[in-house]
Amino acid sequence: MIGMRGKFFHMPDIELLPPDNRPSRDIAGKALALSGVSNLPAWAVIILIAGLIAAAVIVTNAEYTSILLILSSGIALTLYVTFFAYTLALIFGLVAGLMRVSRNPILYTIATLYVEVIRGIPLLVLILYFFFVIAPFLANSVPDQFAFVFRDEALEGIIALSVGYGAYLAEVYRAGIESIPRGQMEAARSLGMSYPSAMRYVILPQAIRTVLPPLGNDFISLLKDSALVSAISVKELTLWTRQRSANTFKPLEHWTIAAILYLVMTLGLSVVVRYLERRYAIPK
Repeated sequence: MIGMRGKFFHMPDIELLPPDNRPSRDIAGKALALSGVSNLPAWAVIILIAGLIAAAVIVTNAEYTSILLILSSGIALTLYVTFFAYTLALIFGLVAGLMRVSRNPILYTIATLYVEVIRGIPLLVLILYFFFVIAPFLANSVPDQFAFVFRDEALEGIIALSVGYGAYLAEVYRAGIESIPRGQMEAARSLGMSYPSAMRYVILPQAIRTVLPPLGNDFISLLKDSALVSAISVKELTLWTRQRSANTFKPLEHWTIAAILYLVMTLGLSVVVRYLERRYAIPK
């Protein structure tokens, strides 16, 4: 290479690493490369190893196996309560969230009153209040063909959980709607769309994709909080565990299995939620 005043300088050869061989600062210290597994996070590897050890202990121990089979009968009801309560909570939250961003003062006041009151009451107290106060009153007030809804413990628990979580989801929806630039609504209205049409076809599709992570987190939280309906004698996993451990005087074995079952369900739902987040995330 020719330098200043015509002198020649020798530039040393620099060996460039191929792109695939360059060290990544993002991966170093955060993931472990295993054969057949593409960069599993360290925490996932630890949970996987612990799960394999726990599975081996349960399979090789007849007592743990029998407890697992008995408690697994409560899993179906736990998932039933979780899915239906969350479905209703999504509807309640969406309606309340739309009312919270409405310019109608009556709708805004009703939605704000619902959100503030329900979020100020502990979820367990809300479930007990609905079970002992509201459900008996409604069962005696509605026609007989609808009264069964307020006399079934599982349905009462589903309604109470959906009302409680609907207040939290309303704030999630409201935050998602308000995160969309106002120019989107103004552009839709300038094209002749009505406010409901603009909200349905322009604002809400973007807002829901924005709030997918908190919606997924609340779904997993509801799965764990479904254990609260055991207070009103819903025979889901927690109540099954409490009754069996009290009858057999073996709380260690029963509650250990229950904790493992809840962990398996929450981790499985976490994987599904993360897939949906990546699938429907707004490209950046």
